[in-house]
Parts: sequence; C-alpha cells; structure tokens
Amino acid sequence: MKTRVKELRDTTLPVSVMCQRCSKASLGGEWDMASHYPTVSGHIVAIGGAEDKTSELAILRRVFELAPKDSDEVAIIGTASSIPEQLLPCYEAAFSRLGASQVHALDIQDRQQAADADNVRLIQRSGVIFFTGGDQLRLTNVFGGSATLRAIRERLKAGAVVAGTSAGAAAMPSTMIYNGAAADALRKGAVNMSFGLGIVRGMVIDSHFLERGRFTRLMEVGASNPEQLGVGIGEDAAVIVHPNRILEAIGPGHVIIIDSRDLASSNIAELAMGEPVAVENMILHAMVSGHGYDIDARRYLVADELKAILAER
Repeated sequence: MKTRVKELRDTTLPVSVMCQRCSKASLGGEWDMASHYPTVSGHIVAIGGAEDKTSELAILRRVFELAPKDSDEVAIIGTASSIPEQLLPCYEAAFSRLGASQVHALDIQDRQQAADADNVRLIQRSGVIFFTGGDQLRLTNVFGGSATLRAIRERLKAGAVVAGTSAGAAAMPSTMIYNGAAADALRKGAVNMSFGLGIVRGMVIDSHFLERGRFTRLMEVGASNPEQLGVGIGEDAAVIVHPNRILEAIGPGHVIIIDSRDLASSNIAELAMGEPVAVENMILHAMVSGHGYDIDARRYLVADELKAILAER
C-alpha cells in the first residue's frame, strides 16, 4: 500500500541554585542529551548506501527481522531524496517481499507535512521506520522539532527499528557531517558539521566511506570532537546499534571505527582555517560482518565475544 500524505526567570533563587542551573546550561548538548536519549528498546540500523534492494536483500532482511513481532508495517521516508517517486517504489517492493503487511511511502517534502497528524499515525503503526538516501540537510530542515520526529523517537523507545541509508544514516546522530571534500579533509574547518536528528548519541556517522575515500573526514571530526566515535560505513554494509549500545557489523562490506577518545595531542586548536591537522594516537578498527564494538567501553569485539554479549540480553 502506498500512502502519500501532506502535511521566569526566578531572581529570588539562592546563588548556589542559580549557579547549578548555569553550570547545567553550559553543558549544552550533553545536558540536553539526558532528556533526549531515554533508554530505548528498539534497534538503530545505519547503512552505508548502495545496499542490495533487488536480490538477496541481506541487510534489509535483517532490518525487518529486528522489528517487534507484533508490528510488521513499514514506513519509508523519502524526504532526503530528490527523486522520491523513483526511489520509494524500490523500497516498497523490497519490504513487501520480506513480509511487511503494509508499506507506507511517506513523501514528506516540507515542515507542514512533517507536522501532519496522518503522518504521525502511520509512524506510530510501524515497526520499521526507514530513511532513504539523498541530502541529510533536507532531513534535519524538514523534521527538526517536528511531531513526526518525536513520534519516531517514541517508536524507537518502544521497540521499533529506525534505519537509514546513506544520508539517512549520516543524519541519525546528534552531530552530523553534511559536507567536506574526501581528498584532503584533514585540515581545520574542511568538514562541515551540524545538528542531526538526535536518534543516536556518542557517534558521528559517514556513509559510502571506503568507496569515496572519506577517512580524513572522520579524522578531522575526531580531532575536533574526541569524545565522538567515528563510524565510517562502506557500501552494502551496515551497523546495528543494539539497545545495550553494542555495535554489530552486517553485510559484505566494511565498517570502519575511528576512536579519538584517548587522543594524545593535536594542533587543531592553534591552527588557522585550512591549515593541516596533526593528531597523535587516533585508533582505527576495521569491522566485518559478525564483529562488533562496545560504544561506551570503546572495545573491539571479535565474533565470539559479540555473540556472547548479545546472548546475555
């Protein structure tokens, strides 16, 4: 089924309390994070792009299998794409083959449609919410602060799958890359970043990663934001973010992890814009299907370790 829907400040407080409020406000995104990232029951799947949509459907099959058992409807969001009329039918056919009882093709093109109650109801009915590729800035512009985005976060909290490919994957974190040359991005200011959809925290995602040589993009991000884990996803590859914040690589391609949390030194703060960045002790991992990574412990998990941890849930 194909659906297209439009859409006091209290100055009498003690100084100590006011200082606490100021301190919390100064944390910016970290303070907001506490309220925007409640414990979730659902899975997040970020796909590097160019996934198989017509043959074995390996990655899309895994996305669908992660949906709650009692919720087999799928919502496809084509907002990022400049050609949704061509792209949406491909995903409709793929998820129908996989057993979806209904596939809702949401061609949401503006903020009015993102606020539309019919769109919200379709999201609330769906066990899988899937963002197509295209332009990630369109996603944040159209959905930021919208009722539809709030509904997506609530569905994730309740157990649904939120997945995205290419731009749909890059837009998922709180901080997203939206531009930056791949060839020589290890220069101050060479990578443009903005607020993302806030679906997953603690990482920055880049897609088409190996095919477009985007290593230096995530290295520049890591130098300026060492706490953020860099996740570079190759084409026809994906990562599942499990509710316990364990990453699992799936698909025939690679997933690259760039960990800068223990960065020893960098010159980025002293540089003028465009000057080359130096980094010391930036750690890189290359994951293949069946391997994983503990986001919070910053630990690589070989296949046996990953299986054991996931079996504990």
